[in-house]
Amino acid sequence: MRSIWKGSIAFGLVNVPVKVYTATEDHDIKFHQVHAADGGRIRYERLCTVDGQPVQYADIDKAYESPDGDRVILTDEDFAKLPAAEKHEIPVLQFVPTEQIDPILFDKSYYLEPDSTTPKAYVLLAKTLERTDRIALVHFTLRQKTRLGALRVRDGVLTLQTLLWPDEVRSVAFEKLDGVPAPKPQELKMAETLVDTLSDDFDPTLYVDEYQIELKKLLDEAIASGSTKVTRAPESAAPEMDAEVVDLVAALQRSLEASGRGGAKSAPAKAAKSTAKAATPAKKAAAKKTAKKAPAKQARKGA
Repeated sequence: MRSIWKGSIAFGLVNVPVKVYTATEDHDIKFHQVHAADGGRIRYERLCTVDGQPVQYADIDKAYESPDGDRVILTDEDFAKLPAAEKHEIPVLQFVPTEQIDPILFDKSYYLEPDSTTPKAYVLLAKTLERTDRIALVHFTLRQKTRLGALRVRDGVLTLQTLLWPDEVRSVAFEKLDGVPAPKPQELKMAETLVDTLSDDFDPTLYVDEYQIELKKLLDEAIASGSTKVTRAPESAAPEMDAEVVDLVAALQRSLEASGRGGAKSAPAKAAKSTAKAATPAKKAAAKKTAKKAPAKQARKGA
């Protein structure tokens, strides 16, 4: 996993350095949109409605339109002026009983890893939350957005769950529930008995996403059978060796040869070696002829 944020939890006068990791992942199989006639990928471009030209992401600002149709365009500089929590701090606002937070408020989950050589403060905070059965309400900034979060412990690891703001939860009132008579005691007893027969401890490993399993099976069978729905990926050509790599290999080869420990010789080295071999018989013949002349010269000097 790769951390997406790092900072510290401000727990009174104690700071707990942490790294933040996304705790969940989406296992849904991803699809591309293609043209039904020829299978071509469908592309989407960011086009300006004024000049009709594509716009780079760096050139895009954000605009707000009021209910009356007034438009306000804001830049990154405008957003930087807004109040926000400390960029790299997660201050604890309050400790609350776990059962008091409605699960509907929970949003995305993150794991917090201790980012210190001595994670004693991290373990202290985790153990304290477990022993008191409390959740720490925290305030932090992630991806330029101020968020409310619930800090709790899962399997000994501090887990941060972003919370929806209270006004983000819709109020609901269904008219069909108005005036419905209360269930009779006998009906409640029978329903409670049924609940008891189906009651057990929660084991998430008992449940699987059968839709995704069958979808993966369908795709694998299509690929294996060579169906007309399958377009084979083109075979990739062998990658060419980079010029810098070639130079490096040559330099290493020359270094080995200079040290007398070279393995396979390069073409120039092989040519030089074969030339030396060819010259060896001629040198031997010349040496033999010189040896024969030597006694004759010595005889003349003696006479």
